[in-house]
Amino acid sequence: MIEALREAQLPVLAAVLLLGAVAKAVDRTAQGPAVLLPVPLRRPFSLAHAGLEAVLAVALLTLTGPAAEAARTATAVVFAVGLAALVQMRRRDPEMGCGCFGGLSTEPIGWRSLTRCGLFLAAAAATVGVPRPGWAVLADPTLWHGAALAVEVVVIAALSPEIGEIGVRLRSPVPCELREVSRSRLLRRLRASAEWRERRSLMTSGEPVDTWRHGCWWLARFAGRDGERTVDVVFAVEVAGRRPEVRALVADTAAGTSADVSGPG
Repeated sequence: MIEALREAQLPVLAAVLLLGAVAKAVDRTAQGPAVLLPVPLRRPFSLAHAGLEAVLAVALLTLTGPAAEAARTATAVVFAVGLAALVQMRRRDPEMGCGCFGGLSTEPIGWRSLTRCGLFLAAAAATVGVPRPGWAVLADPTLWHGAALAVEVVVIAALSPEIGEIGVRLRSPVPCELREVSRSRLLRRLRASAEWRERRSLMTSGEPVDTWRHGCWWLARFAGRDGERTVDVVFAVEVAGRRPEVRALVADTAAGTSADVSGPG
């Protein structure tokens, strides 16, 4: 039974890595550990991260012998580094999403994301020394393999905030002007954006002074200071879309003149 449990981790980890790679590759917001880097390096890092995950996924399914051991060890190292990065990101900004699955991972890093990453680390470590590759496990499964996979799917789903985000996106479409989106969800989208991170130092508070809707956009105004000037930092968050756009404007409070306008986030 223990051997079957260890073998079952190979296809599970391969599936997780492939899903993560695809999600990171198509998401242009460069979330997750990439936010710890300078802005010009974030997108290249995300693409490199996605490429590494894809290579490791294929290696877990196909390689045998010393090459397989190296790939499994590398997978464990990736999850260990990822766990450390999540802890650092949570300390830096408690509202930041993990970016584990690209734009789907907008939920603030919490115990579920940390626990899930820790379990993947343990699963990767457990595969070291398993003689068969992942494809052989899938080609000749036993009842124990099936039971282990079923339990793990349930556990991973319970630890994945992204499931709720997918559910929201798959619901019957409603015109964006009429779509109801919770304030907390829109704030999470905003705080996961590059526009927010680039202007956070200007804001005197992380909570908006005022919020309102305008068509397909949700707007939030924050009080701020730019040197000796009192400014308003205004963000516009797109309500609809698979990758909601975020725009920002910094205006002098007294004169009402714009000092900085940019987007998308």
